[in-house]
Formats: sequence, structure tokens, C-alpha cells
Amino acid sequence: MKISGIICEYNPFHNGHLYHIEQTRKHGATHIVAVMSGNFVQRGDVAVINKFERARTAVRCGADLVIELPVAYCLSAAEVYAKGAMYILKGLGCVDELSFGSECGDLQLLTEAVRATYACAKMPELEELMKRGSSYPKALQILIRQNYGDELGALFSYPNNVLAIEYLKAMIALKLKIEPFTVKRSAAHDSRMPEGNVASASLIRQLMENENDDFDDLVPEDSSAALSACAATGMTARFENLERILLYKLRTATAEELSELPEVGQGLENKILSARNETSLESMLLAMKSKRYPMARLRRILLDLLIGIKPSDTDAPPPYGRILALSERGRDILTAAKHAGTTLPYATSLAKLAELGGACQSCAELEARATAVYGLAQRSISPADADYKAMIGMAK
Repeated sequence: MKISGIICEYNPFHNGHLYHIEQTRKHGATHIVAVMSGNFVQRGDVAVINKFERARTAVRCGADLVIELPVAYCLSAAEVYAKGAMYILKGLGCVDELSFGSECGDLQLLTEAVRATYACAKMPELEELMKRGSSYPKALQILIRQNYGDELGALFSYPNNVLAIEYLKAMIALKLKIEPFTVKRSAAHDSRMPEGNVASASLIRQLMENENDDFDDLVPEDSSAALSACAATGMTARFENLERILLYKLRTATAEELSELPEVGQGLENKILSARNETSLESMLLAMKSKRYPMARLRRILLDLLIGIKPSDTDAPPPYGRILALSERGRDILTAAKHAGTTLPYATSLAKLAELGGACQSCAELEARATAVYGLAQRSISPADADYKAMIGMAK
């Protein structure tokens, strides 16, 4: 039995994801556990269809167990996102391998980049570059190029490479004794054109938004069926559907409230407040954006404000693993985890996890609130208590 972990968003599940799972199986994995973002994703967006449908699709397409990454970690910078997901895998106590996609497909190069990151993060020049307007990731990339050459520096221009480096760093920080394995991506992250029958998730979402059903060849049959069913019932979601409520939240927020949000610091709250007179979501974001503050970070901040996420929500690791879908082999993973001595509670019911009290209750209540907000982003608004009432079981 070899259990491989995958950290994912599957927004939506496409042929590239299927290829990744197939390559992970070829590498010897008999069982696959996926830690998946819920209804909100790391780039600061809503998922195109809800987490339950995406999790069931993932199991039907080859994963065995899908565990949700709590929303506060989903809407965080790459380092926090990666460490939160890795902690959930660590808690199982039985994961042998981490399998992840990367644009470079070169584990040795990614490992060298980790060492370069640690070294450059200690350099005084980093703070100077940030004072001149560079974001932290950009300043780090500049120093790595200067000190380690263009090949390593270029890795940081690609989002999956950046996440891969953060996964490797998280493995070190959490002292995980599991083997890393990377699969080279065949389609660029935000590519506007498919490569054969593989396309980026962003292209597929764009086709869906334009009500173009010409994406069936780009996704597995089960994923196509889920996307079509959600579209037919008004259960697809768009960030733009939150426009009015986001404008309201910004117009009624104080500088103090904004300064207490995750990823806000060094006067960013004032720049955000300066956009409160804008009359559209797009113009509001454009008014905030700068070289130092990229769009994904600003979108995450707005969603943090809307949902009520605080920095303290990620001060400690995730307190539980909420199961979104599983197969018979997924039960095997849970049995192996039980024998290994899990360090976290794992359950399908959010209500039962909330009953554990303390950090579990706080995390569950935040998750339920996030799902209630997500319901407003759907074309057909869903009930506020959808997360507590969701029926989760075996995916066929």
C-alpha cells in the first residue's frame, strides 16, 4: 500500500488533473488522498462549482479521499496555503508521498530553489527592494536571479513552481518524512489556448462564463457532467456576483478594520480605503493594484473582509480534516490513518466537528459562514446553512 497526497483546487477538474493522477498511479501510488480548497481558492476567487461537486468529481476521476482545506488557509499567501494543506496530510500519519504539478518538472531544480529562498530571505537587500515597491515574492525572485542565476530565478515566474517550492518548504518545517514527486504541467497556468486536449482551468472557466459548451474534450466525462448539471440549475458561481456586497463592505469599513485583515500592512489599508468611491468591482480593484500589491492578494483581502477572516485564524494549523468525498479505497486510507495514530480528527460532518469545541468549533463556524457567502456568488442563491446540511458519502 502506497498512499500519495495531492494538494489541489480542481477548479474545475480537467484533463491535466486526470493526467497528474494517472502519473501518480504509474509512480506506484495505490491510494490517493487529495487536500482540496473549498468554495474559495488561493488566487482570491470563488470556485466555479461548489466543493461537494468538485470533490465527488475528483473521486470519480481517480482520487480516493478528498479532504477540505479550511477557508482561512485557502485565502492566504502561498506559504500559509501550502503549510496548512501539508499539515492535514501530516495528521493522517500514513501518507508516503506528495505528488504535485510544476511547470519545470525538475525536482532537483525545485530543491535548489528552496535552498536559495532560505538564503535570500535573510539578505538585507530584500527589505530595500520591498521599500522600492516590489512585492515580497518579486523581491525574492530578483535576489535569487542576482545570486543564483536566471535558471533558478525564472522558476518563480510560474505559479505552480512557486507552490511546489512552498510544499517542499512546508515538508521541511513540519519535519515530514515523505517523498516528493513532481509531474510536469503540459498547459500553462493561465494559457488562453489548449494544448491538444489539455487546457488551463482558467480557460475552461472562461468558456463556461461565455456560455460556450465547447470544452467537453478538455475535461473528463464525469467533470463535464457535473459542470453541465450545475450550470443548468444555476449553481455555478462568479466572483463578480459579489460586486455589490463587496462595494458595501468596503464603503462601510474603517481603516482600523482593514488594518486587522490578513495580508494588510504597511499602510495598505489606506490604499484600499482610497478606492471606496469606485462604482464597480473592476475599477475598485484596479484603483488598489500596484507592483507591490498584485491582484490575487487584493482579491483575497476583499474576501477576507467579506467572510470575516482574521490573521489569528491561521496562527495555528488546521484543527481537523473535513472529508468531502471518498471511495472504498478512501476508507482504506482512513483505516491506515487510524492504525498510524492520527493527530487530527477527521469526519464528514461539519456539525460533528464543531461539537468538538475550541479551535474546531471556530474553524467550522468560519467555514459555514464562508459557504453562506459563497451561496451569494452563485447564479441561483443557495441557503445559508448549506454546509451543515450537506450529505457526504461514498462517491460512485
